[in-house]
Amino acid sequence: MKLIIKFNLALSLVFVLGLAAAGYVSHEVLQRNAREEVLQNARIMMQGALAVRGYTSSQIKPLLETQMKYDFLPQSVSAFAATEYFAELRKQYPEYAYKEATLNPTNLRDRATDWEADIVNNFRQGGEQKEIIGMRDTPTGSTLYLARPMQIKDPNCLTCHSTVEAAPKSMIDRYGSANGFGWNMLEVVGAQIVSVPMDLPVQRAWNTFKVFMGLLLALGAFIFILLNVLLIVLVVRPVNKLAGLADKVSLGEMDVEEFDSRGGDEIATLAGSFSRMRKSLVHALKMLES
Repeated sequence: MKLIIKFNLALSLVFVLGLAAAGYVSHEVLQRNAREEVLQNARIMMQGALAVRGYTSSQIKPLLETQMKYDFLPQSVSAFAATEYFAELRKQYPEYAYKEATLNPTNLRDRATDWEADIVNNFRQGGEQKEIIGMRDTPTGSTLYLARPMQIKDPNCLTCHSTVEAAPKSMIDRYGSANGFGWNMLEVVGAQIVSVPMDLPVQRAWNTFKVFMGLLLALGAFIFILLNVLLIVLVVRPVNKLAGLADKVSLGEMDVEEFDSRGGDEIATLAGSFSRMRKSLVHALKMLES
């Protein structure tokens, strides 16, 4: 097997292994970064919901307390305000979602679906668990969800949710007396759930991966060709020429041209040694002839 074939086989093996390793690592890093980007967006949405809740409780609710005695205004409820805020957002970005999923809600639109109820029950059974992150498939594509427990820590919440008798009459008139009661202090009654689409960040990561691997393949091909050219020019051709001269000398042709042995590399050293050997051989033959 020729030297250049051995060289190319070894180089190809190293390149394939390196390409596979680089592809695996880059793919994992890009996918992880895409997931972290989506998770960061989910946390920003969650903080936005908390900001709306806080603003409603501290600034909107006090302004409506007088009217609440005569007519229950859901706009004074922080959960309602946060839900309405994200309902407006979904008009432009329908794949993003926020819900305060509750097992026994006053407003039935907040009732937890089966998968949301599973999350709430995990919080109810999980002790100090503060956050659940997961993936689910939806009609619009793969979605990452971030959930945090809704726990009764403010006694004022029980004014509307402990018993029907204690609840404001205006609230009973609006929502009825069948739902949203029987809550207790420190009980986890629901979960705030933010859903963020994964398809776009994952597609971006995949496109970046394809560009990276394409550039890596192009660079590898360039290096492969360059090394082959250098090998042919610096090694194969000089060695073939030197081998041809050696064949002629072995057949008795002592007047072959000199091999250019200028330079300090190994080929030049070999050529110099061959020239000295040829001269010694010529001198020895002359001595024998005399």
